[in-house]
Amino acid sequence: MYLTGSTNAKLEARLVEIGVGLMVTPESGYRPERIARYPAWAADNGCYAKGERFDAQRWLDWLERHRQFAVSCLFATAPDVVADAKATWERSTEFLPQLREMGFPAGFVAQDGLESLEVHWDAFDCLFVGGSTEWKLSEPAYELAMEARQRGKHVHMGRVNGWRRFRAAMLSGFHSADGTYIAYGPDELIERVSYWMDQQRRQPALWS
Repeated sequence: MYLTGSTNAKLEARLVEIGVGLMVTPESGYRPERIARYPAWAADNGCYAKGERFDAQRWLDWLERHRQFAVSCLFATAPDVVADAKATWERSTEFLPQLREMGFPAGFVAQDGLESLEVHWDAFDCLFVGGSTEWKLSEPAYELAMEARQRGKHVHMGRVNGWRRFRAAMLSGFHSADGTYIAYGPDELIERVSYWMDQQRRQPALWS
């Protein structure tokens, strides 16, 4: 499934029709009722954009307001640190149990260097492959994604803004991907994403 970070009232009916989900952050500004219209959604934490300005309590309060829609949520990501797996684990570890307690599948964001650390697989439900572009598309990242899927985790790739990367994620066994691709030209690009979704149905991943 593709999750878009960009939607509006004009695009919504078409997005739902072609099976696109919604990626939401505390900064998105979407009312909870809008989320319920989509086939699925995911809750990102907004750390990537906020950096040091990230407010964990504000994020938790935001999740609490969306708790009634947790049943259709693919995952909610714990706070992370871009391109630093060790710092991400240290930052995430206290929040992963809280996400589960709130009813959300707990998402852990894989960052550069995770292949060199012990992965606490039982602590989370989704492996969100983030990190630098170079690392995200590397063999270690794909191997971690493969192991996560074998362990029954949901596997997601972030920042997917083109057909080649969507196809790579699809053929590598990822369950979902997200991006802001549609925002760059909604009327045209929404139809390209429709093509992606159609190809995904016609040519399923090599994974069973």
